[in-house]
Amino acid sequence: MSHSPDDVVARLRAVLGGRVDTSETARHDARADKSGHAASGLPLAVVHAESVADVQETLRIATQTRTPVVTRGAGTGLAGGANAGGGEIALSVRRMTRILEVRSDDLLAVVEPGILNAELNAALGEHGLWWAPDPASRAISTVGGNIATGAGGLLCAKYGVVRDAVLGVDIVLADGRLLRLGHRTVKGVTGLDLTSLVIGSEGTLGVIVGATLKLRRLVPGTVATIAATFPDVRSAAEASAAVTASGVQPAIMELMDAACLRAVHALLQLDAPTPGASQLTVQTDGPAADVEADAIAATLRAAGGTVAVTHDRDEGERLLAIRRSMHPAMETLGTTLIEDVSVPRSALPAMFDEIARVEREHGIVIPTVAHAGDGNLHPNFIFDGEIGEDGTIEVPPAVWDAADDLFRAALRLGGTLTGEHGVGVLKRRWLADELGDDQWELQRQITRVFDPLGILNPGKVFAQ
Repeated sequence: MSHSPDDVVARLRAVLGGRVDTSETARHDARADKSGHAASGLPLAVVHAESVADVQETLRIATQTRTPVVTRGAGTGLAGGANAGGGEIALSVRRMTRILEVRSDDLLAVVEPGILNAELNAALGEHGLWWAPDPASRAISTVGGNIATGAGGLLCAKYGVVRDAVLGVDIVLADGRLLRLGHRTVKGVTGLDLTSLVIGSEGTLGVIVGATLKLRRLVPGTVATIAATFPDVRSAAEASAAVTASGVQPAIMELMDAACLRAVHALLQLDAPTPGASQLTVQTDGPAADVEADAIAATLRAAGGTVAVTHDRDEGERLLAIRRSMHPAMETLGTTLIEDVSVPRSALPAMFDEIARVEREHGIVIPTVAHAGDGNLHPNFIFDGEIGEDGTIEVPPAVWDAADDLFRAALRLGGTLTGEHGVGVLKRRWLADELGDDQWELQRQITRVFDPLGILNPGKVFAQ
């Protein structure tokens, strides 16, 4: 039996009242994320869930009426994975921000999904604790969104990604049932690891309503920051690979090519960098931070870098602010397709060679920043966006051709299509190229076990 949009909204309002928002502004905002891309049409409503019960009620109504649901946090994703369109319910968990429990003795916290990454760590700091994942968007991205996309960030090389810092998740299935997955223990191998399955599932398996997080104690000792400039990006990539090969483990190692560096300096009103120059920003922490920084600085100088080292935390954060400003700097250049590939760390110089080849052969400039410590690159395709008839931004075919060439180059080097942003809508067409047809089909079947009606984030990740 089909249900009219008015009927669906009326059912939601009857149970959730004022938490159902049908204003055009809210519905319009729910169509897009930070990728610059928007879904076609406006969602029926935005449900501002404030509790697990709100989520369950929303999904029960969605199942009864066969209405698609797209879960949203802060809308900072970069793959279009949380964009809600025509005929869909946008289910926002942004108001679910409580820290339910902090256990310093067990090094864990239980939190709701809408809390911002940075706000969580500000609260944990009072207990001498922190949650290690550090997306560059930490000030604006939610913990639930971090988990749903399998987010990474600046500290991954030393402290791991979100997958390494989650003990369990609470999810609501499409029919409204609540499951508590995972453990409060460090070890736990009872049954299949459904927690890891949910991490990075981009809203296709269920709605994350809680998480048990693995914490660390605040790192003792000092922090040292190294800024090294190189005459070209390949030299910087070779230097980062040399640091990895040396065995010294930096907490952060970020690479910005000349185009990125130039745009960020302009945004922050800094002096223009040397033309063609690329920059590595490296940070060490812990009791051995100073010794490790000296060793890394020596490696970078031997690789041809001009190196400066600071032991001042504030100065170090100022240097890192240059890297954290990359995304807003790209927005000043035009409409941006921000991409996300990873290669083995030893292949980083070769991947930059491939990017240079794609630039030459396709006649475009691709500003690129990399988490050099773990081989994750973010090539940016800049273009003049054209607004389609449905209000979405159209990526020119020439840009997709160049992106296709770049993605296939990453796969040839033993890499992956996405290191941390997720598949969303932007990379569906390449998913089977990496997974192979059999694994692609198996993964699609798994989503149907969790969501038999196919109402959770339809059209995302797996092309229909």
